[in-house]
Amino acid sequence: MLYVKNGRIFTMAGPVWENGQVLIENGKIREVGERVACPKNAQVIDAKGGWVLPGLIEAHCHIGITEEKKGFEGDDCNEVNQPLTPYLKALDAVNPMDSAFHNALSAGITTVMAGPGSSNIVGGQFLAMKTYGRVIDRMVVKEPAAMKAAFGENPKTNYSGQGKMPSTRMSAGAMLRQELARAKNYQARKEKAAQNGESFETDFQLECWLPVLEGKIPLKAHVHRADDILTAIRIAKEWGLGLTLDHCTEGHLIAGEIQESGFPAIVGPTLSSRNKIEVQNMDFKTPGILQKAGVLVAITTDHPVTRIQYLPICAGFAAKEGLGVDHALEAITCNPARICGIEDRVGTLEPGKDGDLAIFDGNPMEVFTQTLYTIVEGQIAYRQDEQAEEKG
Repeated sequence: MLYVKNGRIFTMAGPVWENGQVLIENGKIREVGERVACPKNAQVIDAKGGWVLPGLIEAHCHIGITEEKKGFEGDDCNEVNQPLTPYLKALDAVNPMDSAFHNALSAGITTVMAGPGSSNIVGGQFLAMKTYGRVIDRMVVKEPAAMKAAFGENPKTNYSGQGKMPSTRMSAGAMLRQELARAKNYQARKEKAAQNGESFETDFQLECWLPVLEGKIPLKAHVHRADDILTAIRIAKEWGLGLTLDHCTEGHLIAGEIQESGFPAIVGPTLSSRNKIEVQNMDFKTPGILQKAGVLVAITTDHPVTRIQYLPICAGFAAKEGLGVDHALEAITCNPARICGIEDRVGTLEPGKDGDLAIFDGNPMEVFTQTLYTIVEGQIAYRQDEQAEEKG
């Protein structure tokens, strides 16, 4: 058991306990509050008045897939030979030895959504995973967790140079609809075969679409420009799909339309250069405008575009530009948990949730704040005064 005392505890699900405790047993939160007794055999951490939050969550990144320090040999982010690759799995590409995992832990980040890049119209399947461990299969929280789709410049840039479709936004939309039609027909044939008690041959390239069509996981849309955001919404509505609007750079220009759609936004990376036409209106004011319009908002670094350890700093800039401190904390804890479909395990400090938390000596969104401890499923994964303990 692990017992944290003397913390300013932000449960992100209720009141802030000014001098509270958290008890973790068998990797799960057993109790949280201001009158939690310490069992005799518990390991004790004194937070010394520091801020105690749920482990922070990065809702869109490429950690372990585009590895730091590795160049081409460690870059497995984009399969650039065909524009529709829904059957690719991030699970097969993540290297937990990527040094960025330690950077994530040093910033209090315990859970990430990672997956393919945006060179393809459909890039493949994201997964949600913990940032502590060496064996990816043991780190998984949800897999698959989303299906990556991309709109705008990136697919055009990649395939127009090869003399292939898509070279326009029109062809990208048409090809995605055609792929969805194939998947929907496959689903109908499979269901009919099951009803009739007939054998059915699984199609590996289409079976991967069933969780999307059944509403179990969303389409995770790379969208920057306002028109691309609206195209993603249009197609998701046509096919009755769940959708997350990732990047959502010009979301502040159509905040009402996004709110009306009911889809959430994962905004960023904003701490980076305006190096493409479609990000010319990038600004830290976007999350605040969307939140005030009633959109569920998370913040992303899109690591390695912005390095993952700067996630809380990005939230701080968004807080400064209109999101506010409370909503900015939500944008890196409980909101991404909801958006990623993993709120049953992470995102808040509540009994029954995973024992993931981060202890800071102050507000984590301020640049001088230090991460004192990062705890994953009740194990100390990082501490300021020591190297992170190893986990097999």
